[in-house]
Amino acid sequence: MLLQEPRVLERTFTVTDDLAVHFLGSEVTPALSTPGLVLWMELTSRENIASLLEEGEDTVGVSVSIKHLAPTPVGMKVRVVSRLVNVEGRVYSFAVEAYDEVEKVGEATHTRTSVSVMRFASRIDAKRTRNAGNLPV
Repeated sequence: MLLQEPRVLERTFTVTDDLAVHFLGSEVTPALSTPGLVLWMELTSRENIASLLEEGEDTVGVSVSIKHLAPTPVGMKVRVVSRLVNVEGRVYSFAVEAYDEVEKVGEATHTRTSVSVMRFASRIDAKRTRNAGNLPV
């Protein structure tokens, strides 16, 4: 179902050292990593639709296509804007943008699906049990 008016949520985060890239050398100021940006986009999108879910449900990310457009140094704020643009059954699609205090730094399409938390937890436990004593592949 294509939405007539997208459901929009904005959240602001601060770039911290634990989410920064450090591998470029000491002469380069640490900046927000792409995995950190994806994390914020997912968290904002998850929160965007939380009130639409039934009790005992949550959502999990199933796809992200991201463009990380510009670096953001540690200490700077990033505003993430999540727009729910489509719902098909249990599948929620988002257009997400991110802006630091200077410019647009990222854009993505993101898809989440609703799950029963109990069933999802059971699947994880079953996998862990099947793999007991085995090393990760």
